[in-house]
Amino acid sequence: MDKLIIIKYGELSTKKDNINFFIDCLNKNIKLAVNDLKLMTKFDRGRMFIMGEEEQLNKAINALKKVFGIHEMMIGYKINSDQMPDIEQTLVTLLKEQEFNTFKVETKRSNKAYPGTSLAISKHLGGIILKALPNKQVAINHPELLVTIEIRKEGTYFYYESIPGLGGYPVGVQGKGLLMLSGGIDSPVAGYLAIKRGVKLAAVYFESPPHTSVQAKNKVLKLAKILAPYNNDIKVHIINFTKIQEAIYQNIPRDYLITIMRRMMYRISAIINYNMKGHVIINGESIGQVASQTLASMKAINEVVKIPVIRPVACFDKLEIIRLAEQIGTYETSILPYEDCCTIFVPEHPVIKPSITKCLAYEKLIPYEELIYEAVANQEVIKVVAKEEKEVHPLL
Repeated sequence: MDKLIIIKYGELSTKKDNINFFIDCLNKNIKLAVNDLKLMTKFDRGRMFIMGEEEQLNKAINALKKVFGIHEMMIGYKINSDQMPDIEQTLVTLLKEQEFNTFKVETKRSNKAYPGTSLAISKHLGGIILKALPNKQVAINHPELLVTIEIRKEGTYFYYESIPGLGGYPVGVQGKGLLMLSGGIDSPVAGYLAIKRGVKLAAVYFESPPHTSVQAKNKVLKLAKILAPYNNDIKVHIINFTKIQEAIYQNIPRDYLITIMRRMMYRISAIINYNMKGHVIINGESIGQVASQTLASMKAINEVVKIPVIRPVACFDKLEIIRLAEQIGTYETSILPYEDCCTIFVPEHPVIKPSITKCLAYEKLIPYEELIYEAVANQEVIKVVAKEEKEVHPLL
């Protein structure tokens, strides 16, 4: 009897003609997540099987819990037989080690030539369990232990222990996107939600030394490192925004400082996105949260780019965003007190309904095209890889 992990696809199973593409991508991402372990994967349109030594499987669980596209992980057991006496003996041996009072048996036969119906086999095996373990009871509804038997051509699988997966789509099936990653609470959550829908992320961070500190930069890199296991890795494009920000501060009316600054950030992000062959810009803007995130401001700022801008937390309130940040582990880093470009030089009364006509007129006061291309040309790119997982989730 061999122990293994059985992956259930969930949402991927609805993809019909494209399902092979999604499953191939999931298989690739799983191999990347556990590439330091000696494991083997096998898959079809209904299941994926991960096989290896028990110690290696134990170590794989934490990594797999951060792979999007997995609906559920089942701790399973396989015998290379479909003979009923072998199935009966294995089932009783496994269940003798489990603590439960009520149970239910469900049988699945991918091998439809196997004699008997799935229901008849389930009833028969339920009787075998009752005979071997007379203090147990069958419960059709809400059993403590749901035992699933899959009879396939290559053998029989048993499983009853479940670990929930993240769901969503495998990273990369939707192509690339660029996350505008600040040191705040919102943008890492937005990045996480974009990854969940299959977007392979890179990130851009705007620093403004000496107005922003090295600690602020390191804070953002730490946030990228927390996101990296979900994304396989993340390239962070670091843009020195000092000259642009100082030119804006010295020449633009105070109430338009943030609007013009954000328009410059969008232009730079669009160039980086184009160079990396990305499809979208992603950010953590939430409607009405600050002056630059009113609908009128979003319209005026968005006007400078032609590619889609995705705002995954646009309709979340702050408490909802904080809860997600706590769940994914970014919150404590995000609240570290280091200012970024968006929090320095903030005017007392920023415009909340900016005029695009005024934006265009004010931008003529600074040589922004020259400054933008200089900033892009001198960018620093850091590849952030997934952090090591020291915690081991034991196989139950």
